[in-house]
Amino acid sequence: MHPVFADTAHREKYFEEYVVKQLAARGWKVGDTSRYDQNYALYPEDLVEWVKTTQPKKWEKLAAGNVDKAAAPLMDRLAQALDREGTVSVLRKGIKLAGAGEISLSEGLPEDERDPSAWERYNANILRVVPQLKYRPGSQLAIDLVLFINGLAVATVEIKTDFTQSADAAASQYTDDRLPQDPVTKRVEPLLTFQRGAVVHFAMSESDIQMCTKLAGKNSYFLPFNQGRDGSNGLWTGNPIRDDGEYPVAFFWEQICQRDNWLRIFHSFVYTEKKDVVDLSGNHSRKETQIFPRFHQWDAVTKIIADAKANGPGMTYLCEHSAGSGKTSTIAWTAHDLIRLRTPEGKPYFHSVIVVTDRTVLDKQLQDAVQQIDHQHDLIAAIGDRDTGRSKSAELAEAMERGTPIIVVTLQTFPYAMEQVLTNGRLKDRNFAVIIDEAHASQTGSAASNLQATLALRDAKEMEGLTVEELLEKIQSSRVRPRNVSYFAFTATPKHATLTLFGRPADPTKPPSKDNKPQSFHKYPMRQAIDEGFILDVMKGYLPYKTAFNLAEPVQDGQRVSQKAAKRALAKWLNLHATNVTQKVEFIVEHFAANVAPLLGGTAKAMIVTSSRASAVRYKRAFDAYIEVHSRHRAFQALVAFSGSLTGKEVVHTSDEQLKDDPFAAQEDDQFTESSMNPRQYGSDLRKVFDRPEFRVMIVANKFQTGFDQPKLCAMYLDKKIANPVEIVQTLSRLNRVAPGKDTTFVVDFVNEPQLSWMRSASTIKRSHCRCPEPQRHLRLAG
Repeated sequence: MHPVFADTAHREKYFEEYVVKQLAARGWKVGDTSRYDQNYALYPEDLVEWVKTTQPKKWEKLAAGNVDKAAAPLMDRLAQALDREGTVSVLRKGIKLAGAGEISLSEGLPEDERDPSAWERYNANILRVVPQLKYRPGSQLAIDLVLFINGLAVATVEIKTDFTQSADAAASQYTDDRLPQDPVTKRVEPLLTFQRGAVVHFAMSESDIQMCTKLAGKNSYFLPFNQGRDGSNGLWTGNPIRDDGEYPVAFFWEQICQRDNWLRIFHSFVYTEKKDVVDLSGNHSRKETQIFPRFHQWDAVTKIIADAKANGPGMTYLCEHSAGSGKTSTIAWTAHDLIRLRTPEGKPYFHSVIVVTDRTVLDKQLQDAVQQIDHQHDLIAAIGDRDTGRSKSAELAEAMERGTPIIVVTLQTFPYAMEQVLTNGRLKDRNFAVIIDEAHASQTGSAASNLQATLALRDAKEMEGLTVEELLEKIQSSRVRPRNVSYFAFTATPKHATLTLFGRPADPTKPPSKDNKPQSFHKYPMRQAIDEGFILDVMKGYLPYKTAFNLAEPVQDGQRVSQKAAKRALAKWLNLHATNVTQKVEFIVEHFAANVAPLLGGTAKAMIVTSSRASAVRYKRAFDAYIEVHSRHRAFQALVAFSGSLTGKEVVHTSDEQLKDDPFAAQEDDQFTESSMNPRQYGSDLRKVFDRPEFRVMIVANKFQTGFDQPKLCAMYLDKKIANPVEIVQTLSRLNRVAPGKDTTFVVDFVNEPQLSWMRSASTIKRSHCRCPEPQRHLRLAG
């Protein structure tokens, strides 16, 4: 048994010394707090040693005339750059110093072996750990461990032992005692200042690690930084007990702090996420969040890149990552690392990475992340992002032939990308990586004629109805299956077809079979995401709502119709029937006012999922009419999202005339579009418009049910039959994003049978052992 588990050894000091010893064994230097500069938050001797070793001529210029004072202007200029640009940017880009020129502060891992001097600089990077670092002048306050790269502080660690305390206690120490500004003296602590100081702060015990990238007193937000467990005994969080007797958190020094991995995290992972937010008064501001990879993100990208390097193109990868896993960042990191993958001679493994998505947020975040990580110009081409006057297929062909490193395409443009791969002779010697965000989610909706002919499809219509997944199935089973393409699929809810197409057999040396089923390359289960607090368990707020109508058996021209036709007619009648829609709207508005609207300080929002575009239009008109009459609800403005246009004839129903003050009245040739039914003054991007405080409800028809992240969504009113278990989980997952103060969600289901919905949802989540609680039935309606 490891000595730490002996009763006499449960001491914080012992654990701290053990961590330092393990880091030293992996090439870290051990420092002393007396050599730390408290005002600059730097370890000067490492900074000087780095510049002397890697840039001797520049050091000579600094030292000319007075060697003893050469470090002073360097530290002054570095401190100014850290204040203005932040630690990560300075580490990557270096600084400019009068008289010496550009000075680099670190060296990332060279892509290949063509430049020996790059390897010399890389090997000269100095990693240092300083235990019990006293960071405030005139004070004995000390942080257990501070980690440095070339003299720049990049991480802090507070350590507790499970025998006496926990990682929670370490996190509390940060929130209570490690303040970026002293409340009495008002001194700003550079080490603890967001972006200026250490990039990440770890709260660690022997079994648990939490992290925070912005210390803000009681508003500091710590996230789990753990491996997770396999769900046995119902445990998904934390870290598994080690068979070798090591600490469960030993992965931190064995993997994360391993020299190459640690440097790679700061050169290729950390970036600043920038989001536009709107306050209650409608004022816009920019929110910045420093993103440090969670363990499963780092683990997935690292394993994908290692496998791609070992096996080359022609492979498949399925990342089964739950909602709330940070999939967008994981995709960005994967894309960047794939284009930087080189043979020792400098030949790229992949000439271009094609990212397939229907999410504009992924497009923007991908560009933001990659541009911060990599300084190369023209690194990304988003096809159709700008109006060039040219067709998307022509833009795509040019980008692929030019060798643009990362090409972002929509689902609709993706068939043209595969057409180029299969039929463009100029690309036959190129290798491609295709990253697919939710391959089964939507239809491609376009027909590339050459691809259609290549796959021997009967007509364009046959291809227009294919999802990305179905299109790739046809390509894989055809005679033209490309060997120069690797596929990287990311999904929270893989169907059987997804596993078959992108999964790998448990034993890769044998063909897939009943006993050797395809498996995901990497997993981050939904239950782990829920238990770690990254998403909410929306099933806790599930409420089935049985709509009761006594309807006569439908007939056509006096003749009884077939049972199947009768069910279709009845379903459409139910969904469009004026009284049914108006009654549901009344219930929704009153339920929202009483149960949802007060949440999140009065900013909570809801989504109404309808069965068709016509139904969405009718819901919007009924909603507007109801709040117009009931003035107390006029603060609850609604948006409607659907594609294309509808005529009045498609929207009205024969039952409408029964209503007094008919809200659905329309001429047959009236036109209804998304833009005509929503306010125009805030732009056409409904994702951004919906973030405004006055818009509280989004009514959708086959839109925003996947890939839509709005943390303020607290309720969903489901008026659509969903037979596909994957779609059920995807749809309800719109509610599971966390937000400050968000601990309650509601799902009101008007049409799905309660037992059926619960059974199917549970079966879909079964892989994650999601235990669905009994639905809440006692809800208030506004009076």
